[in-house]
Amino acid sequence: MDSNGYTTTTSTSPHLSSSPSTSSHNSSLPPTSTPSTAAVVVVSPCAACKILRRKCVENCVLAPYFPPSEPVKFTTAHRVFGASNIIKFLQELPECQRADAVSSMVYEANARIRDPIYGCAGVICHLQKQMNELQVQLAMAQAEIVNIQCQNANLALIYMNMVQAQQTSSDSEQSFNNSVDNSPNILSTNGGFFDDNNVCSLWEPLWT
Repeated sequence: MDSNGYTTTTSTSPHLSSSPSTSSHNSSLPPTSTPSTAAVVVVSPCAACKILRRKCVENCVLAPYFPPSEPVKFTTAHRVFGASNIIKFLQELPECQRADAVSSMVYEANARIRDPIYGCAGVICHLQKQMNELQVQLAMAQAEIVNIQCQNANLALIYMNMVQAQQTSSDSEQSFNNSVDNSPNILSTNGGFFDDNNVCSLWEPLWT
């Protein structure tokens, strides 16, 4: 491992030595290519160690949460909290909670950079205000729904009353027609005052 935290592994393969007893046998085989340069395996340090310019050890606390492909993530958190505080926070937490803690620190750091005065509290207040406004709108919508339901119930009651009134009037008219049809005709009866025979019988004594 060099001063920048890069681990370099060098592997060389020894040259095959030829002996006089096997020289005649090896002369019939095709020549084999031997590596002229050493194989180099480079392990990149984590973003935190790379930015801090220090060696990235095997059990680095920051390596699992700040990979080399996300340097901005550590830069943001380091700008607000500092590397020593981040390491201290992570060491005090169990491993199952460290990923969430890093995400929270990065989010709070971004909020603090966007709003240096209120930071994350400003975002929370803004979201709380939006939630209150949505609750008021929800209450108004629910009240309007109840009002529409009451109007529909009143319209249904009025319609039922109109139907009952029409049915009652039709029943009354039918009963009246039935009573008229069943009543006797006064003008056509023999005992009526306007019978022709009765009129003549009344005037007969006056002419005698």
